[in-house]
Amino acid sequence: MEEIKSLKPEAIWHNFYALTQVPRPSGHLEKVQQFLLDFAKQVGVEAFKDPAGNIVMRKPATPGMENRKTVLLQGHMDMVPQKVPESTHHFETDPIDAYIDGDWVKAKGTTLGSDDGMGVATAMAVMESKDMKHGPVEVLITRDEETGMYGANDLPEGELHSDILLNLDSELWGKFTVGSAGGIDVNAELDYKEDANHLDGAVKVTLKGLRGGHSGLEINEGRANANKEMVRLVRQAIAKEGARLVSWHGGSMRNAIPFQAVVVLALPKKNISKLEQTVEQQKHILEDEFKGIESDVQFSVEEVAVSETCVPEEIQDNLVDAIFACHNGVLRMVPAFPNVVETSSNLAIIDIDDHKALFKILVRSSREDMKAYMVEQLTSCFSMAGMKTTTGGDYSGWDPVPGSPIVELVKKVYCEQNGENPVIQADHAGLECSVILSKYPGLDIVSFGPTILSPHTTNERCLISSVIPYWNLVKEVLAEIPEK
Repeated sequence: MEEIKSLKPEAIWHNFYALTQVPRPSGHLEKVQQFLLDFAKQVGVEAFKDPAGNIVMRKPATPGMENRKTVLLQGHMDMVPQKVPESTHHFETDPIDAYIDGDWVKAKGTTLGSDDGMGVATAMAVMESKDMKHGPVEVLITRDEETGMYGANDLPEGELHSDILLNLDSELWGKFTVGSAGGIDVNAELDYKEDANHLDGAVKVTLKGLRGGHSGLEINEGRANANKEMVRLVRQAIAKEGARLVSWHGGSMRNAIPFQAVVVLALPKKNISKLEQTVEQQKHILEDEFKGIESDVQFSVEEVAVSETCVPEEIQDNLVDAIFACHNGVLRMVPAFPNVVETSSNLAIIDIDDHKALFKILVRSSREDMKAYMVEQLTSCFSMAGMKTTTGGDYSGWDPVPGSPIVELVKKVYCEQNGENPVIQADHAGLECSVILSKYPGLDIVSFGPTILSPHTTNERCLISSVIPYWNLVKEVLAEIPEK
């Protein structure tokens, strides 16, 4: 694993390797915050943790560059903590076990953390560099971006002094992001009193092996949602095998397409073999429907101890109906750009257990009216099941600015260095740019990064060969930042 430190460019990779050794799942960032403060002290730049828990660094201009505009390098310190079912990894205590596989850096059984570890490592490389040419540089490493952009939302006004924002959280080299979708969390809850269970059999049904993925960047690829596929099986089990719902746990991150769901059902013991057949049939249907997309579908049944209680029948039926009816996936594309997703929702998390049902959905849209429409649609669905719906983490989209000077500069440098024009587009993924822009409306913004595939999944990987040209671009753009 230590050979990652020696990959080119070492300026980025040795810092990324250091980050893999520091636990930093969303919500548990004390270690990485201290790591970043210690790093800044070691390389001799100003740094502090602000009231929002973000880390801010500042480095003065190199000689002769003092009159250039100030640039803010921005990324987020947290990573999505996903792991394969058999992994014993503890994200709050264990380092990431990264390795090199051909032209890729991957992690064994977990997310890699290149989202946004590569952005953070880049900012660190600039802070410690002794030979780069640049004007004044600020760094903003936000906390808990993945769970609600909390660091950006709580960013104090007046803390930053930059003119230009380089967001280092995009994930396809050669593509420059100039706009992004807004988003909002929709949560539905229901408390219930459990019924006594009089059935003599019980099974745990597990659906796993799905690809999952980023609920913004990959929502349009038609990947299976474990919760939506599991509800088809549960509905049949209730209708055909006389099953009752005991518990349901599907998905773990609001911004990741769920790749696994586990349900416990009570049913007559004599019907277990019939349920096993139903599961096998549903597996074949799923494989056929998602042929070419899902290649490792695993649907299994395991007998377990009989629970003393189960979800009341009427509530069970209402919850199953709500899950079945809940919109998931792309609602519509941008009419003027039919290849760009406008509005979507992701039925990310379902937890039904211990007297409580909780659903979590992330809605994304580049239009505020369509975002509100999607929230109302989901609220109507869950209201029919007797559930209370709340929203949170609302953030608006980031609208492209025609003729942006920083976009024109990165286009020019990219073309000179690579002999071709980059792709300029808006993303359906949510970026912190919109939130930061609401507090610092004068910022000129562009977002870019090296190629990172399947973020938010255990198949996350970073393309090694994309990091060299990415770093060359960062260095030259900083050298060519215009005067104030």
